[in-house]
Amino acid sequence: MIDDLIHEAEKKMAKSIEVLHHELATVRTGRATPSLLDRIQVDYYGAATPLQQLAQIHAPEARLLLIQPYDRGSIGAIEKALTKSEMNLNPSNDGQVIRIPFAPLTEDRRKELVKVVRHKAEEARVSVRNVRRDEQHGIQLLEKDGDISQDEAKRAMDQLQKVTDRHIEQVEQVAAAKERDLMEV
Repeated sequence: MIDDLIHEAEKKMAKSIEVLHHELATVRTGRATPSLLDRIQVDYYGAATPLQQLAQIHAPEARLLLIQPYDRGSIGAIEKALTKSEMNLNPSNDGQVIRIPFAPLTEDRRKELVKVVRHKAEEARVSVRNVRRDEQHGIQLLEKDGDISQDEAKRAMDQLQKVTDRHIEQVEQVAAAKERDLMEV
């Protein structure tokens, strides 16, 4: 019973870290990567469609993304969506592909992005702690109902805290790696 609770907590905490990885992939570093465009939605024939479903995206160079639409008629809509995004992109097209050049990040912009990374890391830490709180409540209910003894509850709480600490440390490592990436010139 307790092992199931701890295992469930680990799965939920791992999911929080997975979400953090996904969130940080969309934060722009000095390099162009296709994952930067994961959140771009294109108004394609009246429906909001993810860009990945409309085009192939590659990074042939460190500071350039190349978008090759499957339907050439969608180039205008894709370009419009890229321009309207909050990423300050300046796409250009030649009728067949869209090129997005990425200028090097300024020091001020890097510092702003580090703040964004720290905020996302804090959200992940809060998420991990919320999982811990929920599972602690479950352990307390088991103890209250008499399903487990007070000693077992104490051991389970200690074990849950160790799992939480391990996942918080992973959040710290992921955030620190992204910060290093951002501050790298």
